[in-house]
Amino acid sequence: MYSPNLYETDFYAWTQEQVSLLKDRQWERLDTVNLIEEIEALGRKERQELRNRLGLLLGHLLKWHFQPEKRSNSWLGTIREQRVQIRLLLQDNPSLKSYLNEVFLAAYELGIALAIRETRLGEQIFPEVCPYTLEQTMNPEFLPELNQSDETEE
Repeated sequence: MYSPNLYETDFYAWTQEQVSLLKDRQWERLDTVNLIEEIEALGRKERQELRNRLGLLLGHLLKWHFQPEKRSNSWLGTIREQRVQIRLLLQDNPSLKSYLNEVFLAAYELGIALAIRETRLGEQIFPEVCPYTLEQTMNPEFLPELNQSDETEE
């Protein structure tokens, strides 16, 4: 059943073959090297999705904060959607909650990059340290205003 080249030539067929071998408890026939690699990749993918969604959320919060004259329902929709998507991702993967604090800095960097690209404001406009806490970022009621950055810095 197990074909050494199937992993490289037909990934879907390889996954189906591995599932069948697992169900039949044919441990010795499993492609363990590639199975381990794919399971590790799945975990990384979930972490990357969390980081990217948080970055998108922070980028739109920055746009909302530092370009108030261009606020739109589209920005608000993206902020709401990303909060929901992050919440759902964390519901599906509760162990990722501990990763939120770890990824927050990297997500803020992604958010700044997005805000610079989409607003054409200079990098110096945006604070070096995120002006929002993780709790504010995830709070469905929170929208930043220009004077809030002073309140969040302690």
